[in-house]
Amino acid sequence: MSGGAFLAFLADHWPCLVSVLGLLLLSAFFSASEAALNAASRSRMHMLESNGDARAGIVNGLIESRDRLIGALLIGNILVIILASSLATNLSIRLFGVYGVAIATLAMTVLFVVFAEVLPKSWALASPDRSALAVAPTVRPFITVIGPVSNLVNAIVRRMLSLLGVNLSSEVPMLTAQEELRGAVDLLHREGSFVKADRDLLGGVLDLGELEVSDVMIHRTAMRAINADDPPAVCVREILESPFTRLPLWRGSADNIIGVIHSKDLLRALAEPDVQAETIDVVKLAQKPWFVPDTTNLKDQLNAFLRRKLHLAIVVDEYGQVQGLVTLEDILEEIVGDIADEHDLDIQGVRQEADGSIVVDGSVPIRDLNRALDWSLPDEEATTVAGLVIHESKSIPEERQAFTFYGKRFIVMKRVKNRITKLRIRAAEEDGPAG
Repeated sequence: MSGGAFLAFLADHWPCLVSVLGLLLLSAFFSASEAALNAASRSRMHMLESNGDARAGIVNGLIESRDRLIGALLIGNILVIILASSLATNLSIRLFGVYGVAIATLAMTVLFVVFAEVLPKSWALASPDRSALAVAPTVRPFITVIGPVSNLVNAIVRRMLSLLGVNLSSEVPMLTAQEELRGAVDLLHREGSFVKADRDLLGGVLDLGELEVSDVMIHRTAMRAINADDPPAVCVREILESPFTRLPLWRGSADNIIGVIHSKDLLRALAEPDVQAETIDVVKLAQKPWFVPDTTNLKDQLNAFLRRKLHLAIVVDEYGQVQGLVTLEDILEEIVGDIADEHDLDIQGVRQEADGSIVVDGSVPIRDLNRALDWSLPDEEATTVAGLVIHESKSIPEERQAFTFYGKRFIVMKRVKNRITKLRIRAAEEDGPAG
Protein backbone atom coordinates (compact mmCIF):
# COMPACT_ATOMS: atom_id res chain seq x y z
CA MET A 1 0.00 0.00 0.00
CA SER A 2 1.39 3.39 -1.06
CA GLY A 3 1.75 6.33 1.29
CA GLY A 4 -1.16 8.15 -0.25
CA ALA A 5 -3.40 5.12 0.01
CA PHE A 6 -2.36 4.63 3.66
CA LEU A 7 -3.23 8.24 4.49
CA ALA A 8 -6.54 7.87 2.69
CA PHE A 9 -7.21 4.72 4.71
CA LEU A 10 -6.51 6.58 7.96
CA ALA A 11 -8.77 9.44 6.87
CA ASP A 12 -11.61 7.02 6.16
CA HIS A 13 -11.21 5.04 9.39
CA TRP A 14 -10.05 7.67 11.91
CA PRO A 15 -13.17 7.24 14.12
CA CYS A 16 -12.25 3.58 14.58
CA LEU A 17 -8.62 4.44 15.38
CA VAL A 18 -9.68 7.06 17.90
CA SER A 19 -12.03 4.52 19.47
CA VAL A 20 -9.19 2.01 19.86
CA LEU A 21 -6.99 4.63 21.53
CA GLY A 22 -9.85 5.70 23.77
CA LEU A 23 -10.54 2.10 24.77
CA LEU A 24 -6.82 1.67 25.48
CA LEU A 25 -6.91 4.65 27.85
CA LEU A 26 -10.09 3.34 29.48
CA SER A 27 -8.44 -0.03 30.07
CA ALA A 28 -5.47 1.77 31.64
CA PHE A 29 -7.89 3.59 33.94
CA PHE A 30 -9.53 0.32 35.03
CA SER A 31 -6.13 -1.27 35.71
CA ALA A 32 -4.86 1.71 37.68
CA SER A 33 -8.10 1.87 39.68
CA GLU A 34 -7.92 -1.81 40.58
CA ALA A 35 -4.31 -1.55 41.73
CA ALA A 36 -4.82 1.69 43.68
CA LEU A 37 -8.02 0.67 45.48
CA ASN A 38 -6.61 -2.74 46.43
CA ALA A 39 -3.34 -1.27 47.73
CA ALA A 40 -4.85 1.74 49.53
CA SER A 41 -4.29 1.83 53.30
CA ARG A 42 -7.58 1.36 55.11
CA SER A 43 -6.22 2.99 58.25
CA ARG A 44 -5.06 6.02 56.24
CA MET A 45 -8.44 6.30 54.49
CA HIS A 46 -10.26 5.98 57.84
CA MET A 47 -8.17 8.82 59.28
CA LEU A 48 -8.79 11.04 56.24
CA GLU A 49 -12.52 10.32 56.35
CA SER A 50 -12.56 11.21 60.06
CA ASN A 51 -10.94 14.52 59.11
CA GLY A 52 -13.70 15.27 56.64
CA ASP A 53 -12.24 14.09 53.31
CA ALA A 54 -15.26 13.01 51.25
CA ARG A 55 -13.12 11.14 48.71
CA ALA A 56 -11.70 8.96 51.48
CA GLY A 57 -15.25 8.05 52.45
CA ILE A 58 -15.89 6.95 48.86
CA VAL A 59 -12.72 4.81 48.91
CA ASN A 60 -13.81 3.16 52.17
CA GLY A 61 -17.22 2.46 50.74
CA LEU A 62 -15.70 0.84 47.64
CA ILE A 63 -13.19 -1.40 49.43
CA GLU A 64 -15.71 -2.61 52.00
CA SER A 65 -16.90 -5.05 49.32
CA ARG A 66 -13.74 -6.06 47.48
CA ASP A 67 -15.45 -8.90 45.57
CA ARG A 68 -17.94 -6.48 44.06
CA LEU A 69 -15.23 -3.89 43.32
CA ILE A 70 -12.75 -6.26 41.68
CA GLY A 71 -15.46 -8.08 39.75
CA ALA A 72 -16.90 -4.88 38.31
CA LEU A 73 -13.50 -3.49 37.30
CA LEU A 74 -12.51 -6.79 35.68
CA ILE A 75 -15.77 -6.98 33.77
CA GLY A 76 -15.28 -3.43 32.51
CA ASN A 77 -11.66 -4.07 31.57
CA ILE A 78 -12.43 -7.32 29.76
CA LEU A 79 -15.23 -5.68 27.76
CA VAL A 80 -12.92 -2.82 26.80
CA ILE A 81 -10.10 -5.17 25.75
CA ILE A 82 -12.39 -7.35 23.66
CA LEU A 83 -13.99 -4.37 21.91
CA ALA A 84 -10.65 -2.67 21.22
CA SER A 85 -9.13 -5.90 19.91
CA SER A 86 -12.12 -6.48 17.61
CA LEU A 87 -11.89 -2.98 16.15
CA ALA A 88 -8.11 -3.23 15.73
CA THR A 89 -8.39 -6.65 14.06
CA ASN A 90 -11.00 -5.32 11.63
CA LEU A 91 -8.74 -2.40 10.69
CA SER A 92 -5.68 -4.63 10.38
CA ILE A 93 -7.43 -7.09 8.07
CA ARG A 94 -8.49 -4.26 5.78
CA LEU A 95 -4.97 -2.85 5.82
CA PHE A 96 -2.82 -6.03 5.66
CA GLY A 97 -5.18 -8.65 4.35
CA VAL A 98 -4.71 -12.26 5.53
CA TYR A 99 -1.85 -11.22 7.89
CA GLY A 100 -4.05 -8.72 9.62
CA VAL A 101 -5.19 -11.02 12.44
CA ALA A 102 -1.63 -11.93 13.49
CA ILE A 103 -0.44 -8.33 13.25
CA ALA A 104 -3.41 -7.03 15.23
CA THR A 105 -2.95 -9.71 17.90
CA LEU A 106 0.74 -8.89 18.36
CA ALA A 107 0.24 -5.12 18.30
CA MET A 108 -2.69 -5.11 20.73
CA THR A 109 -0.91 -7.49 23.10
CA VAL A 110 2.09 -5.16 23.31
CA LEU A 111 -0.09 -2.06 23.64
CA PHE A 112 -2.32 -3.50 26.37
CA VAL A 113 0.51 -5.08 28.37
CA VAL A 114 2.67 -1.95 28.35
CA PHE A 115 0.15 0.90 28.30
CA ALA A 116 -2.96 -0.64 29.84
CA GLU A 117 -1.46 -2.94 32.51
CA VAL A 118 2.16 -2.44 33.56
CA LEU A 119 2.41 1.34 33.17
CA PRO A 120 -0.89 2.36 34.89
CA LYS A 121 -0.52 -0.19 37.71
CA SER A 122 3.07 0.93 38.34
CA TRP A 123 1.88 4.52 38.47
CA ALA A 124 -0.94 3.64 40.86
CA LEU A 125 1.25 1.55 43.17
CA ALA A 126 3.86 4.30 43.37
CA SER A 127 1.37 6.26 45.49
CA PRO A 128 -1.67 4.04 46.13
CA ASP A 129 -3.45 6.30 48.64
CA ARG A 130 -3.23 9.37 46.43
CA SER A 131 -4.23 7.35 43.35
CA ALA A 132 -7.20 5.79 45.14
CA LEU A 133 -8.47 9.22 46.18
CA ALA A 134 -8.12 10.43 42.58
CA VAL A 135 -10.00 7.58 40.89
CA ALA A 136 -12.65 6.84 43.52
CA PRO A 137 -15.22 9.52 42.50
CA THR A 138 -15.15 8.25 38.89
CA VAL A 139 -15.16 4.56 39.79
CA ARG A 140 -18.15 4.77 42.15
CA PRO A 141 -20.87 5.44 39.49
CA PHE A 142 -19.41 2.69 37.31
CA ILE A 143 -19.54 0.24 40.24
CA THR A 144 -23.13 1.29 40.89
CA VAL A 145 -24.11 0.34 37.32
CA ILE A 146 -21.98 -2.79 36.86
CA GLY A 147 -22.16 -3.90 40.51
CA PRO A 148 -25.28 -6.10 40.07
CA VAL A 149 -23.58 -7.96 37.21
CA SER A 150 -20.49 -8.42 39.38
CA ASN A 151 -22.66 -9.75 42.22
CA LEU A 152 -24.24 -12.27 39.85
CA VAL A 153 -20.82 -13.43 38.65
CA ASN A 154 -19.58 -13.75 42.24
CA ALA A 155 -22.66 -15.74 43.18
CA ILE A 156 -22.04 -18.15 40.30
CA VAL A 157 -18.38 -18.51 41.28
CA ARG A 158 -19.25 -19.17 44.92
CA ARG A 159 -21.82 -21.75 43.87
CA MET A 160 -19.31 -23.55 41.66
CA LEU A 161 -16.68 -23.51 44.42
CA SER A 162 -19.21 -24.82 46.95
CA LEU A 163 -19.79 -27.82 44.68
CA LEU A 164 -16.05 -28.47 44.97
CA GLY A 165 -16.22 -28.26 48.77
CA VAL A 166 -14.81 -24.72 49.11
CA ASN A 167 -17.01 -22.36 51.11
CA LEU A 168 -15.60 -18.83 50.82
CA SER A 169 -17.94 -17.43 53.47
CA SER A 170 -16.44 -19.72 56.10
CA GLU A 171 -12.83 -18.99 55.27
CA VAL A 172 -10.99 -17.34 58.17
CA PRO A 173 -8.08 -14.92 57.79
CA MET A 174 -4.67 -16.53 57.96
CA LEU A 175 -3.45 -13.73 60.24
CA THR A 176 -5.14 -12.12 63.22
CA ALA A 177 -5.35 -8.35 63.51
CA GLN A 178 -2.53 -8.40 66.07
CA GLU A 179 -0.32 -10.49 63.79
CA GLU A 180 -0.97 -8.13 60.89
CA LEU A 181 -0.06 -5.13 63.05
CA ARG A 182 3.06 -6.87 64.33
CA GLY A 183 4.09 -7.78 60.78
CA ALA A 184 3.53 -4.20 59.61
CA VAL A 185 5.62 -2.84 62.49
CA ASP A 186 8.47 -5.28 61.78
CA LEU A 187 8.37 -4.43 58.08
CA LEU A 188 8.49 -0.69 58.78
CA HIS A 189 11.42 -1.28 61.14
CA ARG A 190 13.35 -3.21 58.48
CA GLU A 191 12.63 -0.46 55.96
CA GLY A 192 13.96 2.15 58.36
CA SER A 193 10.65 3.92 59.02
CA PHE A 194 10.57 2.71 62.65
CA VAL A 195 13.44 2.87 65.11
CA LYS A 196 13.95 -0.16 67.33
CA ALA A 197 12.57 1.59 70.41
CA ASP A 198 9.27 2.36 68.65
CA ARG A 199 9.01 -1.20 67.35
CA ASP A 200 9.60 -2.61 70.85
CA LEU A 201 7.05 -0.20 72.32
CA LEU A 202 4.26 -1.21 69.94
CA GLY A 203 5.29 -4.87 70.13
CA GLY A 204 5.03 -4.73 73.91
CA VAL A 205 1.48 -3.40 73.71
CA LEU A 206 0.48 -6.16 71.28
CA ASP A 207 2.06 -8.83 73.49
CA LEU A 208 0.11 -7.97 76.65
CA GLY A 209 -2.81 -10.21 75.79
CA GLU A 210 -0.53 -13.15 74.99
CA LEU A 211 1.70 -13.05 78.08
CA GLU A 212 0.79 -14.36 81.51
CA VAL A 213 1.67 -12.98 84.92
CA SER A 214 4.09 -15.88 85.39
CA ASP A 215 6.13 -14.57 82.44
CA VAL A 216 7.00 -11.25 84.11
CA MET A 217 6.62 -11.86 87.86
CA ILE A 218 9.47 -11.68 90.35
CA HIS A 219 9.99 -15.31 91.30
CA ARG A 220 9.69 -16.30 94.94
CA THR A 221 13.42 -17.11 95.04
CA ALA A 222 14.20 -13.46 94.23
CA MET A 223 11.29 -11.91 96.13
CA ARG A 224 12.13 -9.54 99.00
CA ALA A 225 9.75 -10.04 101.94
CA ILE A 226 9.61 -9.16 105.64
CA ASN A 227 9.19 -11.70 108.45
CA ALA A 228 6.47 -10.30 110.67
CA ASP A 229 7.81 -12.31 113.63
CA ASP A 230 11.12 -10.42 113.60
CA PRO A 231 11.57 -7.68 116.22
CA PRO A 232 9.85 -4.42 115.14
CA ALA A 233 13.17 -2.56 114.91
CA VAL A 234 14.54 -5.22 112.54
CA CYS A 235 11.42 -5.03 110.37
CA VAL A 236 11.59 -1.22 110.24
CA ARG A 237 15.27 -1.28 109.28
CA GLU A 238 14.72 -3.83 106.50
CA ILE A 239 11.81 -1.85 105.08
CA LEU A 240 13.69 1.44 105.10
CA GLU A 241 16.85 -0.10 103.64
CA SER A 242 14.97 -1.86 100.86
CA PRO A 243 15.04 -0.31 97.35
CA PHE A 244 11.34 -1.18 97.04
CA THR A 245 8.45 0.88 98.37
CA ARG A 246 6.12 -2.11 98.85
CA LEU A 247 7.12 -5.35 100.55
CA PRO A 248 5.12 -8.48 101.41
CA LEU A 249 4.85 -9.56 105.06
CA TRP A 250 4.92 -13.26 105.94
CA ARG A 251 4.52 -15.18 109.13
CA GLY A 252 5.49 -18.75 109.92
CA SER A 253 6.52 -19.58 106.33
CA ALA A 254 7.20 -17.67 103.15
CA ASP A 255 3.98 -19.07 101.68
CA ASN A 256 1.88 -17.42 104.39
CA ILE A 257 1.68 -13.83 103.11
CA ILE A 258 -0.36 -11.81 105.61
CA GLY A 259 -0.02 -8.32 104.18
CA VAL A 260 1.84 -5.76 102.08
CA ILE A 261 3.63 -2.91 103.84
CA HIS A 262 4.20 0.43 102.11
CA SER A 263 7.27 2.39 103.20
CA LYS A 264 5.27 5.63 103.07
CA ASP A 265 2.80 4.24 105.62
CA LEU A 266 5.72 3.27 107.85
CA LEU A 267 7.34 6.72 107.59
CA ARG A 268 4.00 8.36 108.33
CA ALA A 269 3.63 6.22 111.46
CA LEU A 270 7.20 6.96 112.60
CA ALA A 271 6.51 10.68 112.26
CA GLU A 272 3.80 10.44 114.92
CA PRO A 273 4.83 11.67 118.40
CA ASP A 274 5.92 9.08 120.96
CA VAL A 275 6.28 6.36 118.28
CA GLN A 276 9.56 4.42 118.25
CA ALA A 277 10.86 1.81 115.81
CA GLU A 278 11.11 -0.69 118.70
CA THR A 279 7.39 -0.50 119.48
CA ILE A 280 5.75 -0.07 116.10
CA ASP A 281 3.50 -2.86 114.82
CA VAL A 282 4.16 -3.26 111.08
CA VAL A 283 1.35 -5.80 110.74
CA LYS A 284 -1.25 -3.17 111.64
CA LEU A 285 0.22 -0.83 109.04
CA ALA A 286 0.11 -3.45 106.29
CA GLN A 287 -2.59 -3.60 103.65
CA LYS A 288 -4.52 -6.77 102.88
CA PRO A 289 -2.62 -8.88 100.31
CA TRP A 290 -4.11 -9.37 96.86
CA PHE A 291 -3.60 -12.82 95.34
CA VAL A 292 -3.82 -13.44 91.60
CA PRO A 293 -3.45 -16.68 89.56
CA ASP A 294 -0.19 -17.14 87.68
CA THR A 295 -2.17 -17.78 84.47
CA THR A 296 -3.74 -14.29 84.38
CA ASN A 297 -2.78 -12.53 81.16
CA LEU A 298 -1.04 -9.19 81.43
CA LYS A 299 -3.78 -7.19 79.72
CA ASP A 300 -6.34 -8.31 82.32
CA GLN A 301 -3.86 -7.80 85.16
CA LEU A 302 -3.04 -4.28 83.98
CA ASN A 303 -6.74 -3.41 83.90
CA ALA A 304 -7.16 -4.92 87.36
CA PHE A 305 -4.29 -2.82 88.73
CA LEU A 306 -5.86 0.32 87.31
CA ARG A 307 -9.32 -0.60 88.55
CA ARG A 308 -8.20 -1.44 92.11
CA LYS A 309 -5.63 1.39 92.19
CA LEU A 310 -3.02 -1.03 93.52
CA HIS A 311 0.57 -1.56 92.43
CA LEU A 312 1.45 -5.04 93.74
CA ALA A 313 -0.14 -8.48 93.74
CA ILE A 314 0.99 -11.85 95.09
CA VAL A 315 1.08 -14.56 92.41
CA VAL A 316 -0.11 -18.07 93.33
CA ASP A 317 -0.43 -21.32 91.37
CA GLU A 318 -3.46 -23.56 91.07
CA TYR A 319 -2.72 -25.06 94.49
CA GLY A 320 -2.55 -21.68 96.20
CA GLN A 321 1.23 -21.82 96.65
CA VAL A 322 3.04 -18.49 96.36
CA GLN A 323 5.05 -18.30 93.14
CA GLY A 324 6.20 -14.71 93.35
CA LEU A 325 4.86 -11.19 93.01
CA VAL A 326 3.96 -8.88 90.14
CA THR A 327 3.86 -5.11 90.14
CA LEU A 328 2.35 -2.48 87.90
CA GLU A 329 5.90 -1.49 86.95
CA ASP A 330 6.66 -5.05 85.78
CA ILE A 331 3.80 -4.85 83.28
CA LEU A 332 4.65 -1.33 82.13
CA GLU A 333 8.24 -2.45 81.52
CA GLU A 334 6.92 -4.99 79.02
CA ILE A 335 5.74 -2.01 76.98
CA VAL A 336 8.37 0.68 77.49
CA GLY A 337 11.37 -1.39 78.58
CA ASP A 338 13.21 -1.18 81.87
CA ILE A 339 12.11 1.66 84.13
CA ALA A 340 14.99 2.70 86.35
CA ASP A 341 15.20 5.38 89.00
CA GLU A 342 17.91 6.62 91.33
CA HIS A 343 17.15 3.91 93.89
CA ASP A 344 17.12 0.91 91.54
CA LEU A 345 19.92 -1.61 91.86
CA ASP A 346 22.19 -1.51 88.83
CA ILE A 347 22.02 -5.23 88.12
CA GLN A 348 21.21 -6.03 84.51
CA GLY A 349 22.48 -9.61 84.43
CA VAL A 350 23.86 -9.12 80.91
CA ARG A 351 27.50 -8.34 80.13
CA GLN A 352 29.22 -7.93 76.78
CA GLU A 353 32.66 -9.58 76.66
CA ALA A 354 35.66 -8.40 74.62
CA ASP A 355 35.51 -11.50 72.42
CA GLY A 356 31.95 -10.63 71.34
CA SER A 357 30.23 -13.21 73.54
CA ILE A 358 27.48 -12.35 76.03
CA VAL A 359 27.60 -13.47 79.67
CA VAL A 360 24.13 -13.61 81.23
CA ASP A 361 22.63 -14.64 84.52
CA GLY A 362 20.42 -17.70 84.23
CA SER A 363 17.50 -15.74 85.67
CA VAL A 364 17.51 -13.13 82.89
CA PRO A 365 14.13 -13.23 81.09
CA ILE A 366 14.31 -14.29 77.45
CA ARG A 367 12.11 -11.36 76.43
CA ASP A 368 14.50 -8.87 78.03
CA LEU A 369 17.45 -10.46 76.24
CA ASN A 370 15.61 -10.40 72.90
CA ARG A 371 14.69 -6.77 73.37
CA ALA A 372 18.16 -5.66 74.46
CA LEU A 373 20.08 -7.52 71.73
CA ASP A 374 17.41 -7.68 69.01
CA TRP A 375 17.42 -11.48 69.13
CA SER A 376 14.47 -13.80 68.52
CA LEU A 377 14.91 -16.63 71.02
CA PRO A 378 11.56 -18.39 71.66
CA ASP A 379 9.86 -17.74 74.99
CA GLU A 380 6.81 -19.98 74.67
CA GLU A 381 8.18 -22.92 76.69
CA ALA A 382 10.53 -21.10 79.06
CA THR A 383 10.66 -17.67 80.67
CA THR A 384 14.36 -17.39 81.55
CA VAL A 385 17.56 -18.13 79.63
CA ALA A 386 18.37 -20.99 82.04
CA GLY A 387 14.89 -22.41 81.50
CA LEU A 388 15.38 -22.31 77.72
CA VAL A 389 18.65 -24.26 77.96
CA ILE A 390 17.08 -26.86 80.26
CA HIS A 391 14.04 -27.17 77.98
CA GLU A 392 16.12 -27.59 74.82
CA SER A 393 18.68 -29.95 76.36
CA LYS A 394 16.03 -32.02 78.18
CA SER A 395 18.41 -32.20 81.16
CA ILE A 396 20.07 -30.22 83.94
CA PRO A 397 23.39 -29.41 82.24
CA GLU A 398 26.76 -29.63 83.96
CA GLU A 399 29.21 -26.75 84.12
CA ARG A 400 31.19 -26.16 80.88
CA GLN A 401 28.63 -28.18 78.93
CA ALA A 402 27.63 -26.45 75.68
CA PHE A 403 24.59 -26.57 73.41
CA THR A 404 23.77 -25.04 70.05
CA PHE A 405 20.26 -24.06 69.06
CA TYR A 406 18.46 -21.13 67.43
CA GLY A 407 21.73 -19.93 65.92
CA LYS A 408 23.42 -19.44 69.29
CA ARG A 409 26.01 -21.39 71.30
CA PHE A 410 25.08 -21.66 75.02
CA ILE A 411 27.88 -22.57 77.43
CA VAL A 412 27.04 -23.26 81.09
CA MET A 413 29.53 -21.31 83.20
CA LYS A 414 28.14 -21.83 86.68
CA ARG A 415 25.60 -24.12 88.28
CA VAL A 416 24.39 -24.05 91.91
CA LYS A 417 22.67 -27.31 92.86
CA ASN A 418 20.08 -27.74 90.09
CA ARG A 419 20.05 -24.08 89.05
CA ILE A 420 21.99 -22.67 86.11
CA THR A 421 23.17 -19.30 87.37
CA LYS A 422 25.48 -18.07 84.60
CA LEU A 423 25.89 -18.76 80.89
CA ARG A 424 27.99 -17.55 78.00
CA ILE A 425 26.24 -17.03 74.67
CA ARG A 426 27.92 -16.49 71.31
CA ALA A 427 26.99 -16.88 67.67
CA ALA A 428 26.84 -20.55 66.66
CA GLU A 429 29.12 -20.12 63.68
CA GLU A 430 31.97 -19.18 66.00
CA ASP A 431 32.03 -22.74 67.35
CA GLY A 432 31.97 -26.23 65.95
CA PRO A 433 28.94 -28.51 66.01
CA ALA A 434 26.81 -28.91 69.14
CA GLY A 435 28.32 -30.82 72.03
